[in-house]
Amino acid sequence: MPAATALPAISVNPSFSQRLAGLEQGQKLRLAVGIVLFVMIGVVGLVMGRQAEWRVLYANLGDKDGGAIVAQLTTLNVPYKYTDGGGAILVPADKVYDTRLKLASMGLPKGTITGFELMDTANRFGMTQFQERLTFQRGLEGELTRTIQALSSVQSARVHLALPNQNGFFREQQKPSASVVVGMNAGRSLDRAQLAGIIHLVSSSVPEMDPKAVSVLDDSGKLLSATPDGELGIGADAQQMQYVQQIEQLYSKRILDILEPVVGRENVRAQVTAELDFSQTESTSELFKPNQTPDAAAIRSQQLLEAGASSGAATATGVPGATTNQPPGPSTAPINGSAQALAAAGAASGALGANGRRESIINYEVDKTVRVVRGSTGMVKRISAAVVLNNQTITDAKGKTATTPLTDAQLAKMTTLVRETIGFNQDRGDSVNVVNAPFTQDKAPVYDLPLWRQPEVQDLARSLAWPLGTLLFGALVLMGAIRPALKVMSQPVQEVKTTRVGGLDAIESDEPDRPLLAAPASAGSLSNEPTASDLALEEARKLTRDNPAAVANIVKSWINGEAPA
Repeated sequence: MPAATALPAISVNPSFSQRLAGLEQGQKLRLAVGIVLFVMIGVVGLVMGRQAEWRVLYANLGDKDGGAIVAQLTTLNVPYKYTDGGGAILVPADKVYDTRLKLASMGLPKGTITGFELMDTANRFGMTQFQERLTFQRGLEGELTRTIQALSSVQSARVHLALPNQNGFFREQQKPSASVVVGMNAGRSLDRAQLAGIIHLVSSSVPEMDPKAVSVLDDSGKLLSATPDGELGIGADAQQMQYVQQIEQLYSKRILDILEPVVGRENVRAQVTAELDFSQTESTSELFKPNQTPDAAAIRSQQLLEAGASSGAATATGVPGATTNQPPGPSTAPINGSAQALAAAGAASGALGANGRRESIINYEVDKTVRVVRGSTGMVKRISAAVVLNNQTITDAKGKTATTPLTDAQLAKMTTLVRETIGFNQDRGDSVNVVNAPFTQDKAPVYDLPLWRQPEVQDLARSLAWPLGTLLFGALVLMGAIRPALKVMSQPVQEVKTTRVGGLDAIESDEPDRPLLAAPASAGSLSNEPTASDLALEEARKLTRDNPAAVANIVKSWINGEAPA
């Protein structure tokens, strides 16, 4: 047997292409599919992570403006999309303001409402005076419409102006008038102050327009403003009911404010019913006082006329002479004075003679009272209050709580408080009833939803489904297809020792020396145990499968007769 010569160990270091070529066909296919899928997952994740956030560019646009804006966005290469229903146009968040400025420079959106910009094109040759007036009226209507639509409660508006032609030859000039139709936002309405503001806005924008000449309607055709005869379009009954509700709420709040600190916030309920008088009355009366006492009478003027000889002087008798021609005595009646004094003076002077005459005229002041009474509207006629109090809660020394009804004295005190709060008046028929009754606590049913059915958990799952799914799928591709192939290709390089036997190189493993081959089994042996040669052959096959590149290099060196390095 030729002697075996030991040769230096061969260091096998195959290249990546050699390692890749050494893979089986199925491993190559799995590696290629895994790499492609992994790259696709990475690209999709990058695109989804950098997906732009969409913001509203314009909303509630007309069809004409929407089409013009979409055409310009296509020209500007700006991506866009619509919301559900087409109510708004969305663009990436980082391009909202830039796009708005560019569209504004192009005059978009123009809007369906035009104002005084109509006057920019009005100075054309050949325009008549009527066309100029009509253009000005259209511009004024558009400006008023824009201003009214700026209100938070108004969704849409339409203004119609009636501007008569003023002519100096007309004896009676017609006054301008206006009509406004407003469409409200969902759940919104105009209160009296806002309605008055719209009327004042329109009337102040047109010269010589009376606020009563402005009519305001809502989108359902109901008149909101006052009619020319002064009646409210919305109906006085609605205002009266609103006023009654305000009064009732005010009294209810007063009752709650006075009782809640005593019995607790959730232990009192109060309802108040108020009857108000909205009738308008006006009365005029003229009263004359009856005849007064003499000392209280007021004399306006008096006149006393006496004619004839006084009865106090001696009547001249006999032959006329010096004795009968004597002058009368001094008068005893006062010139000025009351009627009683004059009468007394007249009595003192004596009655006139048979041929005498006395006339007295006295004018007294006559009292006259004119009273005009106008009854105010919204006067309280009667108030009825109903108050329910819960049982009081008492805690004993051991910490146990129990509910007990209120005593009669406590109810009396509560009734007194309520009466004083609402201004109880028995003459007008007010009534107050305070009742004690236990409140029933209705507990809302609690449904124990499983964790996976809770809304917040579902929202979190929806938000994390895409990134987690992408990561999981990428991990499966990496671990199932790419990692096994890389593990095979990255096995360590084995140093193979060769021994020349009769001119041929034999492979020696780096592992410890194996025991010598056993003797051939006897013919009668029935043992199925593998022999040493079978084990060595299996090891050689395993080496060939695990590291085919190294075995191929060794066989190649054998065939070429090259000495190992």
